[in-house]
Amino acid sequence: MVELGQILSLLKSGMTETLHWFPEDVAPSRLAAILVGMANRCGGQVILGVAPRSGEIIGLRHPEAAIDRVFQAALLAEPPLVLPFPVIRVVEEARLLSVTIPPGLPHVYSLEGRYLGREGTQTNPLPAPVLRQLLVERGAVQFESQSPPAATLADLDPLKIEAYLAAVGQNATAPFDFLLRRGCLVSPTDDKQRIDDDRRLSIPSHLLPTYASLLLFGRNPQQWLPSATILAARFPGVAFSDRFVKQEIRGTLPDQLRQAEAFVRDNLRSVARLVGLTRQETPEYPLEAVRELLVNAVAHRDYNLQGDCIHLHLFADRLEVHSPGGLPGPVNLDNLLEARFSRNAVVVQVLSDLGFVERLGYGLDRVVTVLKQNNLRPPQFEEVAGSFRVTLFCSTETHLETQSAASLLAKYAGIEVNSRQQIALNYLALHGRITSGDYQSLCPDVHSESLRRDLADLVRRGILIKVGDKKATYYILK
Repeated sequence: MVELGQILSLLKSGMTETLHWFPEDVAPSRLAAILVGMANRCGGQVILGVAPRSGEIIGLRHPEAAIDRVFQAALLAEPPLVLPFPVIRVVEEARLLSVTIPPGLPHVYSLEGRYLGREGTQTNPLPAPVLRQLLVERGAVQFESQSPPAATLADLDPLKIEAYLAAVGQNATAPFDFLLRRGCLVSPTDDKQRIDDDRRLSIPSHLLPTYASLLLFGRNPQQWLPSATILAARFPGVAFSDRFVKQEIRGTLPDQLRQAEAFVRDNLRSVARLVGLTRQETPEYPLEAVRELLVNAVAHRDYNLQGDCIHLHLFADRLEVHSPGGLPGPVNLDNLLEARFSRNAVVVQVLSDLGFVERLGYGLDRVVTVLKQNNLRPPQFEEVAGSFRVTLFCSTETHLETQSAASLLAKYAGIEVNSRQQIALNYLALHGRITSGDYQSLCPDVHSESLRRDLADLVRRGILIKVGDKKATYYILK
């Protein structure tokens, strides 16, 4: 957002899609229109205390009244806008009121029945296609819960449905009732039934498949969503080239995940890395981290965006996963490791039932932890041209360091330690020392008392030396 030192230069450069200003006595309805327009787009900044036409700083005479006016305007929106508290800033000895509209707010907002958006410096009603897309993006309308025209239950594969029912322990005699409760089917009107020639299942014709069920159990999901695929490619260098290994991965989402993991296993190089107390050849990226990224992309991509697929790119120095659509709802780059919001709640639920995804989280925090445990750089998260991209980096320096670290740990190779203690010893060999805080960050799901006992055990056995006291304590290899 706009900082104090930037305000003056921004005022001189003029209004933009994300910057608008008013004098302090602006009408709440007029201010509300700008707030709603920015909230429905990518956020922005509104400054009170500036002349409307010239952009001249005139300052605030009654700051408290200006703050009240901002909240009056926010309450005119439907639903009411919840914004950070306005901040009074001093520029050229004049007081200005800075109002921040964060990007990625959780709702689609209207003012007096109109859905507004920003186009350059103008605030106008959103065109119908843009409004529909925004409703889907922010979860007001779930694209996955809609049924495509002409789709019927005959387009679902009974074998895949039976396998799913078996996985969740459901009775296969009433599969469509369970799928209806799961949100995979919708019910229009007719209650007639017919028989599927393949499996002789009773098919109630009053139920229709949703996009979610076609993606999860469809005979041919790409008939309905041609871009619901993964394009995987391995390039020999650090950039795109004419030489590559490519595979277009199609089918249902569970099948795509299995094929994508097989592609990764076949195309990852082996590198030297510390495993336990020895130097071993392992995949250049932890398979657990790559699997989490693929599941995250498949579960949370925007399937309403047609024309592009998920991309998996393997380069000599990095691995990239591109997922169509920006981060969903209130999730942004600042909070994505903590925020919980599912664009495709039904898809996430079924993939969770099948053991692919932990329903309560994105798994991206797990990716960060696994990379740290393997002494790799943190992943890079970006929103690029309407897509979400995650990059894993292959650190050559770290791999070279493991050779000397392995030599250092060789004398402990015959000593039995648990998996957490192995992680601590690997960290020590590469970094020279470890604190309780370092150990906790390497094993975030383990109670601190268990980690304390691990370190105390290594000290007792003569593997580590404890240095310092209380908060200044750290451990080194003996």
